[in-house]
Amino acid sequence: MKPFLLFLVLLAAAAGCSQSSAQNENRESLDQSWEEIENKADGTTVRMFMWGGDEGINQYIDDWAAPRLKEQYGLTLERVPMDAPEFLQKLLNEKKAGENKGSTDIIWINGENFKNAKNSDLLYGPFTEKLPNFKNHINGDALDIQYDFGEKTEGLEAPWGKVQFVFYYDGAKVKNPPASLEELKKWAEENPGKFTYPDANDFTGNAFLRHVFYESGGGADRFLKEGFDEELAASTSSDMWTYLNDLKPSLWKKGATYPNTLTELDRLYSSGEVWMTMGYNEARAESLIEKGIFPETTKSFVLDSGSLGNTHFLGIPFNTQNPEGAMTAINFFMSPEAQLAKYDSTYWGEGMAVDPETFNEEQKKKFNDIERGQSVLPQDVLQKALVPEVDAQYVNWLKENWLNEVAGKK
Repeated sequence: MKPFLLFLVLLAAAAGCSQSSAQNENRESLDQSWEEIENKADGTTVRMFMWGGDEGINQYIDDWAAPRLKEQYGLTLERVPMDAPEFLQKLLNEKKAGENKGSTDIIWINGENFKNAKNSDLLYGPFTEKLPNFKNHINGDALDIQYDFGEKTEGLEAPWGKVQFVFYYDGAKVKNPPASLEELKKWAEENPGKFTYPDANDFTGNAFLRHVFYESGGGADRFLKEGFDEELAASTSSDMWTYLNDLKPSLWKKGATYPNTLTELDRLYSSGEVWMTMGYNEARAESLIEKGIFPETTKSFVLDSGSLGNTHFLGIPFNTQNPEGAMTAINFFMSPEAQLAKYDSTYWGEGMAVDPETFNEEQKKKFNDIERGQSVLPQDVLQKALVPEVDAQYVNWLKENWLNEVAGKK
């Protein structure tokens, strides 16, 4: 049996009893006042399972956040490096075995992993409305907070940070970057061979296609409301395929081939073969400029129609032994203090989940004083352009159909 099918069988077996008695006991914590929750968290340990592949992120947790949680709340934070599919399988196995006292208190999650965890009843909550910093600093009505790749969050995960899709260009060669897809096509026609995008199997290349898909299909809201609908995708995609095929002759190598990965596109950009690249992180060019890989004249732009935003979240497992500690830590991670430290490139440099308009004057000043670099667009521009991601099944649909409709055509 294929691993994914086995995963689904295990999910179905685990779902026989929707809530364990331990879960019900845990959820009684949500009836406490916030003061009671913080008091109960004092002196406890919180284990946070998360991807550990970035040294800057690890240092943010270990060197910045953990000491402050200890000092301010008496909490001991233990970071456990583990990829999301692994800790979700761990939780699933514990649920199947009836283990109501787990070893995990916080998980870093989004996208398909969140959808699988939610549908398998592996998450504690809803808990976000209990958190003061969620109520005070998060726009709960924003689509990128209400939905995680098309899946309703329903209070089962708290936003931790955001990255956004941007285009990068060499300001020494491109004086007026395009503001729309039509202007991008016109620019490519006037500068043949100086633009391309990665293959649809690449995450970034697929994100570029989703830009075109959402716009030609009437906007992301429509796809959010409908969920994944293959008939809807097919009926609204003709303008997208026309646009991509019209663009093709102006691409690098006239669209006869495409970079396999974003790394390959970056290499073309750094060598000057193309004058634009792209990426799903509005600040990623800064380190490449600093290392001399990208030209110092690198800048970024977003289209007037919007820019895909990817919000990532923190969740609490169904069988946490310390829901109060988990909620206290997550609330701290959403505080202006913690978000500003994460926003600063000293550690992480990624976009904030919170709305800086909710900051006090001192916090606003600190926010405005942070220099993210010349290639990074101002936060207000990024926030205005933000477009939420829709159901992740559209990613695979685009992969399959792009090959036939665009790449495979002569």
